[in-house]
Amino acid sequence: MTHASTELPHIDGDSRDWLRRSGLQALCLARRTLLPIVQGGMGIGISGNRLAGSVAALGGIGTLSSVDLRRHHPDLMDQTRELAPGDAAKTGINAANLIAMDREIQAARARTGGKGMLAINVMRAVSEYAANVTKALECGIDAVVVGAGLPLDLPDLAKDHPQAALIPILSDARGVQLLVKKWERKKRLPDAIVIEHPRLAGGHLGAAKIADLQDPRFDFENVIPQVRQFFKDAGYEQHIPLIVAGGIRSFEDIARLQALGADAVQLGTAFAVTEESDAHAEFKRVLAEARPEDMVEFTSVAGLPARAVGTPWLRAYLKIEPRLQAVAHVKARCTKSFDCLAQCGLRDGLPGWGQFCIDNQLAAALRGDSKKGLFFRGAGELPFGSQIKTVRELVQRLLTPGVAQLGVAAV
Repeated sequence: MTHASTELPHIDGDSRDWLRRSGLQALCLARRTLLPIVQGGMGIGISGNRLAGSVAALGGIGTLSSVDLRRHHPDLMDQTRELAPGDAAKTGINAANLIAMDREIQAARARTGGKGMLAINVMRAVSEYAANVTKALECGIDAVVVGAGLPLDLPDLAKDHPQAALIPILSDARGVQLLVKKWERKKRLPDAIVIEHPRLAGGHLGAAKIADLQDPRFDFENVIPQVRQFFKDAGYEQHIPLIVAGGIRSFEDIARLQALGADAVQLGTAFAVTEESDAHAEFKRVLAEARPEDMVEFTSVAGLPARAVGTPWLRAYLKIEPRLQAVAHVKARCTKSFDCLAQCGLRDGLPGWGQFCIDNQLAAALRGDSKKGLFFRGAGELPFGSQIKTVRELVQRLLTPGVAQLGVAAV
């Protein structure tokens, strides 16, 4: 493979040189040749336009999170902060979030310099999922990434936007087979698939319960060959890229996964703690300094296993969770009248599900409130340990062989 600038117009010059020297394969997606590095979408507001645009500018995939983007726009927060719960507030807040989405996409695009690819992550589990997908496509987003549920209707929502890449997030071969067969009936295949390991990723995890996180069916050594065999047996002529997520921290991880049949990797926490991350400095510190013993696995308000840093709030909540679940009941009115979860353990009184307001806790984390926030985080060490580095330094480190054995000093 050659890497002349005329052949790789979507990759930054320095990144092109790092990729060439690394020996890793580039990611070919939606008629673009990109770095095999994807920045995961992290809400609320962690991956805004600054982070996503910076990753794309180097030639990777930068991903915005669609959830409650108004929080990055003081004028939109002022317009919606005092709205009383109810239908009028829901309409106003959802409209403000769509305005914020447009702003974030355009601002991220301006940062890319025409490089890389811009994606948006939309949770299937949120009530405004369809509206978010439609708006992002109308704003010219390059790719739509959907997790937290099977997006079986994504091809229908994107039927008028054939140029946009559609990328579901799944965790095992059975889920891939189900989704691909359903999409095939709609005359569309995924442009790529993110395979996320529930035992290693952060945030909401793709398993039914916490005990399932150890199931070997999620291991990349099993999932990747099984999915590739399924594609072969199904006779798909086009190559569907596989992007693996969870526990990646070095060039050696990427090389190992490409040898298994993956095309690229996705990282969340490592990008969340970069200088360009749209989160508060204290948020980055909490994530970067978290040790393995600080991590907590629990059942989220969405009914899914989740992994986060054991902050004072989270540990205090888990102590009283059994009592809260024992008295769980449907709330007459939720104080959050916007694009929240379609099913919520607290609002809908679902026993066995989390009994807290996830918007409150994630918003506290975004502000850097280490006592009250919910800080989702992936498992394992970060590429630079507890140091905060730039996106450029992180990408260079990931594309440089041998650095993982040299400690955490900057490359």
